[in-house]
Amino acid sequence: MVRDITLGQYMPGRSLVHRMDARAKILLLLAIIVFIFVAVNYMSLMLITLASMLVVLITRISFRLYLKSMKVILLVIVFTGILNIFYGSGQVYWEWGVIRITEGGINNAIFVTIRIATLVLISSVLTFTTSPTDLTDGIERLLSPLKIFHVKVHELAMMMTIALRFIPVLLEETDKIMNAQKARGADMESGGIIKRVKALVPVLIPLFVSSFRRANDLAMAMECRCYNGGKGRTRMKVLHFSKADVIALVFFLVVFAGVILCNIYFPATVR
Repeated sequence: MVRDITLGQYMPGRSLVHRMDARAKILLLLAIIVFIFVAVNYMSLMLITLASMLVVLITRISFRLYLKSMKVILLVIVFTGILNIFYGSGQVYWEWGVIRITEGGINNAIFVTIRIATLVLISSVLTFTTSPTDLTDGIERLLSPLKIFHVKVHELAMMMTIALRFIPVLLEETDKIMNAQKARGADMESGGIIKRVKALVPVLIPLFVSSFRRANDLAMAMECRCYNGGKGRTRMKVLHFSKADVIALVFFLVVFAGVILCNIYFPATVR
């Protein structure tokens, strides 16, 4: 399961999405997230989902990596979908006491499942196609208006990116510790949930120690290189909008317009 978590990993490439400006990708991601929840019928939801799937294909990254990111929260998706089946109105298909399955509940379950799956896929696109450095610069540039209120934008962006980048590193460290514990005879795969959670205690202690050690090494390395934050700092790669960003912007403007039109001309499936 640890090997299946792909959040925070960067996959180098030369696709259209890879060449896009980090700021454009972040803004489009936020817009897609908004419109996923704006879609209130199957036509609009299908349109935004198909557009997201097209972006996934354009990245030219193995679809197995996206499935891995989906596998990690598969239980959450299934549980949320099943839970929403029992909340809704309309025609009743099955009833037992206070529990009943209705047409509205089934629609809610389908919508929630597709929305969460699409969110995971499109969020994975951002981390897979954007290097940590570009992601830091993009977040910093987008948050730069907050400097008026004396917010330390560069430090904030740096912390967010380092936290995201450390996810795969810590997962790799967790996998190594678990394998070492198994080699010593630890049983982490049998028994119920309570037993498995207790078996993870010998993993958490060395993992915390390793995390603090890595954080200390990183801080020491930044101090040795005279790192002093964003003031007076230059960039080796300057962000700039390109033709790829214009193409993506036009494409998603059409998609967003289509979602709004579908909401207007087709009846709402969920409220």
